Order: sequence, then C-alpha cells, then structure tokens
Amino acid sequence: MTNEKRTSTGEISRVYVDRRTREPGYGMPSHHCHPYFELSYIEHGSCRFFIEDAMYDLHDGDFLLIPPELLHTTRYLFGTCLRTGIYFCRTDLGDELFPFLPGGEEFLGEVRIFQASPSSRRQIGQLMERMAAEEQSFDERSPLLLCSQLHELLLLCSRVCTVLTDSPANIHTTDRQVLQAARYINEHFRQQISAADIATASGFSPNYLSRKFREAAGIGVHDYLVFIRLRNAAFELITTDDSVTDIALRSGFSDSNYFKDVFKKKYGITPREYRKNR
Repeated sequence: MTNEKRTSTGEISRVYVDRRTREPGYGMPSHHCHPYFELSYIEHGSCRFFIEDAMYDLHDGDFLLIPPELLHTTRYLFGTCLRTGIYFCRTDLGDELFPFLPGGEEFLGEVRIFQASPSSRRQIGQLMERMAAEEQSFDERSPLLLCSQLHELLLLCSRVCTVLTDSPANIHTTDRQVLQAARYINEHFRQQISAADIATASGFSPNYLSRKFREAAGIGVHDYLVFIRLRNAAFELITTDDSVTDIALRSGFSDSNYFKDVFKKKYGITPREYRKNR
C-alpha cells in the first residue's frame, strides 16, 4: 500500500500527521484553505495563527481545531516551536465519539482552542510521538492505526483539556488594527469598498495597512477581499437557484467576467460547473 495522503480533488484519503520544529521567523509561504479538518498541538514554544478575521497566539499545551474551507496561515514569531498537525475528514470519526465532545458533533463546526492540563501534557506528547512514528513507518496497517490514535487523542482531550470560550488576548496593538481591517472586509464585502475605505476602518494609511496586513496575515488586502467574496459566491451557488451574474453582483463583484475568471482560478472549474458538481 502506498503512503498516499491527498486525492486529485484536494481531499485527503486518510488521517495524516506532520510533527516538526519550526525556527523563529518561519512563516508559511502563503495563506491557504483545504476541504478537511486541521488539528494543531503546540508541544513547546509559541506560534500565531491568522484564521479568517481573527488572530490567535498559541503556547505550550494549546490545541487549535480548524474546520474545512477556512482561510488560514501560520507565523512563528516568538522562538523555536514544536508543533504537531493532524489532518482528517468527518468520515474518520465514528458517531460513537461525539457524545464525549463538548456540544457533540457541533464541536467541529467552528474554530476551537482547548488547553491540556499541565499534568496531562506528557501523556499527550507521547501519543503525538506514536502518531508521528506511525506516519514515518507507514504500512498497510497505518491508516487504521492512525484513525484509532486520533480517536484516542480526542477522547483524551475531552477528559483533560479545557475548551476556551474567548480568544487569547496576546495580540499586539498593530495586529488589532489588522483585525479591524479584516472584520471590516467581512462585514462590507458585498459593497464596492476601496483600499482607502478599509484603511480608514483600520486607522492606517492604505500603504501602511497593505504592508502590515501582509506581514500579519500572509495575504494582501485585495486578495483577502476577493477570497471572502468568492467564498460567499461559492456558498450561494449551491444553496440558491439565482443566476451566476446575480450571485456575482451580490457578492461584491461589479464585473461578472472578472468573477468567472477568478472563480475558475481558485476552484479549477467555472461557477456553472461548480454548481452542477455539488
């Protein structure tokens, strides 16, 4: 059996694990999203996640769950960080697991941060080591073993972790202004907003905001605006019977041809094909 992770459609074919140490200053080359869950655990050190219009600083013992199709990127600003990423689909979780998760299956519906108690971190770290070793020594038994270990991890977390209801507060003032810009985009993307409008909402000049936004989020202001508009359009394509042109206009695109071009660039197919395939 080959050690395949992703299919040609961007889905994943099994649970897979990526455990590595990042040096300070490392940043992902670009923002991204994917059609599967991402569960990150910080064993040692700290890192920063930018997810949609929110920013989170994670430290020793913190877990972060990111649902599918959310735009995110990671930055390592605070020193060396040992982080394990676990990637999985809804089908990798049996229904018998959900009664043990806070809120049941709804737990998977939004970004979650939960913290391991200090006394449990050694046990969690050992489980992470086992999962990473299984990934490295992959054979025909590994998909089932990794799935079982994921179940074990989630059950353990339901016993020893505290789920946070508020975002961590360790955000620099300049980053808060970047968040103001991102939130403004999320609230006004349907309108014909300009870079100057977004900058005004953040309190920065357009040029300074452009630089700070890319530094913090790993994506330009305009690209982020287009992403939010495209995400809304994709949702409306499969949930309404409205015309492609009407959806494009309602999502903030003033030119339907431009909308079709950027939609195909992101999703690989035209809006009509996307609607038909879903």
